[in-house]
Amino acid sequence: MSASRITLDGRPATADDLARMAMVNYGAYTSFRVEGGAVRGLSLHLERLEHSALELFGESPGPALLHRRIVEAVTGRDQAWVRISLHAPQISHRHVTYRGAPQIMVAVFDPPPALSPATGTGFRLFPLTYERERPHLKHLATFGLIAARREAQARGFDDALFLTREGQISEGTLWNIGFVRGDTVIWPEAPMLDGVTRRLIHQGLAGAGLGATSAAVRLEGLGAFDHAFLCNAATPCAPIAAIGDHAFARDDAVTERIVAAFAHQPPEPLG
Repeated sequence: MSASRITLDGRPATADDLARMAMVNYGAYTSFRVEGGAVRGLSLHLERLEHSALELFGESPGPALLHRRIVEAVTGRDQAWVRISLHAPQISHRHVTYRGAPQIMVAVFDPPPALSPATGTGFRLFPLTYERERPHLKHLATFGLIAARREAQARGFDDALFLTREGQISEGTLWNIGFVRGDTVIWPEAPMLDGVTRRLIHQGLAGAGLGATSAAVRLEGLGAFDHAFLCNAATPCAPIAAIGDHAFARDDAVTERIVAAFAHQPPEPLG
């Protein structure tokens, strides 16, 4: 993906701006699809940025300014993929004490396709023990995610699934995971990013005739579930074919109900 527009605090980003961000990966971001000038879960994305800014920098630009920077960046685009990053050039490897509102970088791309497995009709996941630093944050430190995906694909899988040190399933590299038993979706209980798409699905499950609960999920307990799926902003729901050597049945009707739960939350207009 190549960005069609990158702005920093409302002006075109310079090469020096991008170099500073490339050299210091301290910050947070969120990303989403713009559909017809609206964003599904926009208020949740702004809430994520607000909380991340307060935790990482001690001050937030505020939701109104964050919203305005997004609108400025996507002007003239009815459909787009947007990534908003928070970064402070005052913070470096040698200078870490800065407290204040971060800069707002907005990158606009053409919408990407949904995640898809390399072969077959469902994702095959390689489980490995890995916990992201401050897993509740969508932060810029992505080395571990990329390394995990590389290892999984080198072993013939599509992606990696993370386990805590205690062996609990938590999240994937770029997505949340859910399990289905009968008419109930079970979300794993473990330190993880509470993804916006996961939250939107959860809010819409009752309308799709599905219940929801959360529980600790371990590899040895996968036989208790009928199906599994992954979800993120680019992929509302994709079936999982296997985790390690445990296979799941595919049920397109279940996938359609989860997609319906996601779609039950209307897009919020940017304007």
